[in-house]
Amino acid sequence: MAKARAIIKRLKAVKNIRKITRTMELIATARFKKAMDRASEAAAYTKKISEIVSDLSKADLSFSHPLLTQPEEQTKNVLLVLTSNRGLCGGYNGANLRNVTRRLRDSRESSEEVSLEVAGKRGINFLKFQGYEFAHTFANFEDKPTYDEVEAIADRYIDGFIAGDIHRVDVAYTKFVSASRQTPVLETLLPIGALGGDDVAAESSSSVEYEFLPSPEDILEEIVPAAFKARLFKCFLDAAVSEQIARMVAMKGATENAGDMISTLSMQYNRARQSQITSELSEIIGGAAALD
Repeated sequence: MAKARAIIKRLKAVKNIRKITRTMELIATARFKKAMDRASEAAAYTKKISEIVSDLSKADLSFSHPLLTQPEEQTKNVLLVLTSNRGLCGGYNGANLRNVTRRLRDSRESSEEVSLEVAGKRGINFLKFQGYEFAHTFANFEDKPTYDEVEAIADRYIDGFIAGDIHRVDVAYTKFVSASRQTPVLETLLPIGALGGDDVAAESSSSVEYEFLPSPEDILEEIVPAAFKARLFKCFLDAAVSEQIARMVAMKGATENAGDMISTLSMQYNRARQSQITSELSEIIGGAAALD
């Protein structure tokens, strides 16, 4: 009887866990849809403005913007890492942090000075355990990053790049490609000539002529920083939607595993109960035979 009771107790615990994981799966699904809508809405704007800036950076112009200028050296770099504040999202953080640790090891072997900035408690705790020091940390970004919060970070990068205190800005995050594909990447956002990645560079490889009104200087002064801010914001949006997808998949797998465990425990309980009933019947029959 003690074995059957232990199985019943464990069975109840697994059923409660399955309810929790199923609820978390549904929450992650709802958040994923909202986050994907935000990322999709920003994708078209970010892609187009990145194409324009990429064309302008390659055009033969007699003027330029400071953000389009390639520094002579790249020894003072910033690495921004985007991770999650919460766990239970599978390998979402692990895949991203492997790229980060590899990048930091390479920087230690060279004369490169990397200023590490981390968004997300999971990344902060992991890299702190590894012994890395942070220039800035952020724990305020959830599944709905706001443009104002990201703009404050972007403005600091822009001011530092123009002043010469920053030579390059890299962002390590999980890029949202589709609902079935998310890829951990490490992209360079500054200098802005690399903005948009290989896809934008390929699409904007053809020469495009522009007519500027009111003046090229005024337009560049507005569009170049805006392009960088939009691209950085898109990184945060991609990280948010990728996190929800990873959590949704992880909770779905946990729910299915809990269901399998419930089936196994139910079978074990039935066998234990059957064995107990058989033993009781044998005792009754034996007792009746002894009376005869």
